[in-house]
Amino acid sequence: MPVTATTSSASTAATTASTTVAAIPEGSDCTAAFRAAYENRYTWDPGFAGYKGRCSWEQADRRAEGHFSVGADLKAQVEGIADEEIHKAMASQLWEVAIHRVRRSFEQTHGANTFTAGSTDAVGTEVIVGGKNSGDRYRIKDDVVTMVHRHIHGTVVTIFTESVTHTGAGYLSRSYTSQYADPATGAARGGLSRFTDTFVPLCDGGPWVLSEREVATEAHGETPASRQLFRFLDLQAC
Repeated sequence: MPVTATTSSASTAATTASTTVAAIPEGSDCTAAFRAAYENRYTWDPGFAGYKGRCSWEQADRRAEGHFSVGADLKAQVEGIADEEIHKAMASQLWEVAIHRVRRSFEQTHGANTFTAGSTDAVGTEVIVGGKNSGDRYRIKDDVVTMVHRHIHGTVVTIFTESVTHTGAGYLSRSYTSQYADPATGAARGGLSRFTDTFVPLCDGGPWVLSEREVATEAHGETPASRQLFRFLDLQAC
């Protein structure tokens, strides 16, 4: 039987799961609800062996094509693209996708943190992080992490997930925005980027991998708006 996926809005009407999350009293411990959303993310099995295929990149009237592979070690190799800037962009997208598919237990990632429920809005219930990653925040709804606000290497990144792809073994973000900002002032560092991702299974049951990513970035300062399209074709397991 062919594998199919469903796509849904991350802010759809309340279901039983979201009603449970919304009912969490503000100020109370919400570790269990956050764990459920964390463990609902789609990740690759530990035996993931890698995959390969053709790749292409487009931006305005610029084009490039090549071949790529992602190994079991999650390292990406891109060949056939001579332009260093495009080569780096392609490898960066592959690495970013791969690193988010790594399966790490909740305890490994968040064992040194605490989680307290904040307000609930259309995006979801706020999760206020204490402990090791104090200052970070999330929002959760329908067992999906709908907002991420994290401090990373001296900057803050805020991501809002607008729709997801349900694989049957966890969800993948389909459309989302990303904004970097100064942690002290909140001033934007670069334009807001909007991502649209398409994932497909390599075979029945997966693994699910990225087949297309569109990145539309708004103008910021002297940097003009841009749109990049990454495609990954003729995909096959290594």
